[in-house]
Amino acid sequence: MKVALVHDYLKEYGGGERVLEVLHRMFPEAPVYTSFISRQGLGSAADRFEGWDLRTTWAQQVPGIAERHHTLRFLIPYFWEPLDLSGYDLVISCSSGYLGRAVITRPETLHIDYCHSPPRYLWGYRDRKQPTWYRRAYEHWADTNLRRYDFIASQRVDHFVANSRTVAARIEKFYRRPAHVIPPPVNVHGQGEAGGDYYLYVGRLAPRKQVHLAIAACERLGRALHIVGAGPEEEQLRQMAGPNTRFRGFLLPEDPAMDAIYAGARALLFPCAHEDFGIVPIEAMGRGVPVIALAQGGVRDSIIDRETGLLFSESSVDGLCTAIESFEQINFSSRRCIERARDFSEAVFVQRLRHFIEQRRHQHFLDIEAPPCLSRS
Repeated sequence: MKVALVHDYLKEYGGGERVLEVLHRMFPEAPVYTSFISRQGLGSAADRFEGWDLRTTWAQQVPGIAERHHTLRFLIPYFWEPLDLSGYDLVISCSSGYLGRAVITRPETLHIDYCHSPPRYLWGYRDRKQPTWYRRAYEHWADTNLRRYDFIASQRVDHFVANSRTVAARIEKFYRRPAHVIPPPVNVHGQGEAGGDYYLYVGRLAPRKQVHLAIAACERLGRALHIVGAGPEEEQLRQMAGPNTRFRGFLLPEDPAMDAIYAGARALLFPCAHEDFGIVPIEAMGRGVPVIALAQGGVRDSIIDRETGLLFSESSVDGLCTAIESFEQINFSSRRCIERARDFSEAVFVQRLRHFIEQRRHQHFLDIEAPPCLSRS
């Protein structure tokens, strides 16, 4: 079986790239097609992809594509459709906002899309500000056309796999397609214990992550907060932070320093809005650290309320303050957190995905080989 992997782009290292790494371990001989690669954006994480068979689209030749990829998104169809994937039996796309699922495959090829989410900026989960009227006009033009194209491209996929029930519901609503839910693989540490003297945030410093809520709540309550991560809001967040907040910089999950950081944490704060899945909360639980999370999106699939963490519903400083105070009145078991995290380990992911692929390959072969009058509709 000849397999190809498709990934939106390699511009930064996050949850999508972690999934791609596991897919590559499952199919180490498979080439990885991606729209473009930014080694500068990947930073030290670029070394993780050394030795891979990486194949970019002509987007790689566009000057400044890494910084302008969102502005130039009207070109997305022209990036993906020229790719020749006719020589593969199985194509697995790992896609979200840059529509890697839009690749064209022959009828005999089984195309499975592991969807992190339909593009948030197209379907009502906008993360970017539009300060000027001409920017808003351009966004309206580009997104209206791309939304139509995104729906068309979604019909080319044979089977969707969603990373959470939240994303499966979006796929059903926006694409009118069913999706099988397989949570993404998480590196579960398998040891550790909460009970430190500070709260912790780990992740990108971006608007929809709502890190400002964690800072404001901890400053108001006089609780220490440590922040691990980097992103476009870092400077603004540093300006609003008070004496209780400490920035630890960007660290990869497997960095040895993370052991000590998690060991000193009382709980992970995760106030992110409409998170597609949320890998960081599971990594925290895997180290015995419970999670205080906004009850939106995929975290509702992983966190057991008042058992491995606390879910709060009001996306505000008051809501998070109340949640922190309630959390401090409850005793949480680190062992139970670790047990829950193991349900999302890499081994579980690989087993479930292999089983799904084998089932769909068998049925796809029968559909292709059946006489036209007997083929499934």
